[in-house]
Amino acid sequence: MAVLGIDIGGTKIAAGLVTAQGEVLAREQIPTAVELGPQAALERLGGLVAELEARAGTKATACGVGAPGPLETRTGVVLEPPNLKTWWGFALRERLAARLGLAVTVENDANCAALAEARFGAGRGVGTLVYLTLSTGVGSGVVVDGALLTGERGFATELGHTTVDLNGRLCGCGLRGCLEALCSGTAIAAQLEEALANGERSSLAAPVTAAQVVDAVRAGDALAGRVWAGAMAALSAGIGNFITAFNPGRVVLGGGLTAAGALLFDAVRTQAPSRALPVLARGVEIVPAALGADVGVLGAAALCLPARQSTTR
Repeated sequence: MAVLGIDIGGTKIAAGLVTAQGEVLAREQIPTAVELGPQAALERLGGLVAELEARAGTKATACGVGAPGPLETRTGVVLEPPNLKTWWGFALRERLAARLGLAVTVENDANCAALAEARFGAGRGVGTLVYLTLSTGVGSGVVVDGALLTGERGFATELGHTTVDLNGRLCGCGLRGCLEALCSGTAIAAQLEEALANGERSSLAAPVTAAQVVDAVRAGDALAGRVWAGAMAALSAGIGNFITAFNPGRVVLGGGLTAAGALLFDAVRTQAPSRALPVLARGVEIVPAALGADVGVLGAAALCLPARQSTTR
């Protein structure tokens, strides 16, 4: 048995045939080419899937898709993702099912990553997992007993938009003090640039990236160190809240910002437990994600796999 996992992003679409044990039999990717619209992408996907099936020597029995939110998972309609403007209002599930002749399940891409790590990666062996991807923004998902926690309308666990500072920075969502506005890669770079604009001194000069901030912290730059410390305090407060709210056995952190390694993990492992109820914080592990570039394809495929099968390796 193999299922098809498709990971749709703003610049590329990855697809792979995946077994119930999480083995990727064949994988390929194509440019999203947003300017051509979704139907053109689906036509190219049809050819790509046929190629993958030929290479793997097996046919897909179902298809799971991870796509950027906001997304109406009940209907499979793409709402208004900022990086896929030509896809707004597109009936992705219905159109893709018609093109491939397969049953299609559609889910938010961050939820797919959470599901992949829970079933095949760093979350194996725990009943409840909180997953955060720390990159341009802060994506998230929560998995309980092998299933995603999705809420009444399918939009649950947007943890990047929970408030950790009532009077904090304005977030792109319109709220203030969101986790994403304080500790995403974009926010870290922006805070350092704002300090430079206010006349503070640093070895860095605008424009900067979060990776450059991390390098400057390691080199002893005082301003970079202060910005980083603030971001880690916010991230730790958020993780502490999530530990209290969801009682996870493990918190998994992925995304480009985790390349900071011990600079990030030492901070949150030290601070986050003190931001949660002590009885809930005991024994919770905070670990890096394990699946790398395949996480989107694996998570999309996992949407179609029974939990008891997909957790066995």
